[in-house]
Amino acid sequence: MGSFSLMHWVIVLLVVMLLFGGGRISGLMGDVAKGIKSFKKGMAEDDEVTPAKPATRIEGHRVPEQDAPTPTEEKTKA
Repeated sequence: MGSFSLMHWVIVLLVVMLLFGGGRISGLMGDVAKGIKSFKKGMAEDDEVTPAKPATRIEGHRVPEQDAPTPTEEKTKA
């Protein structure tokens, strides 16, 4: 099992070109290039965003009252 020679790679390339055609491969490579460009643009935009100010209080959580008896305390008193 040695490595492939140049002739093997040429044959593989010809088979791929016959199966997919030149237009499909170039269109696919164009889509890959667009994806890479949009990824780089998104990464650059993330660097420009300033970090948000941390929240000082948590919304949506009720603080339990310290004086109110818990349900287990009510059962033991009765």
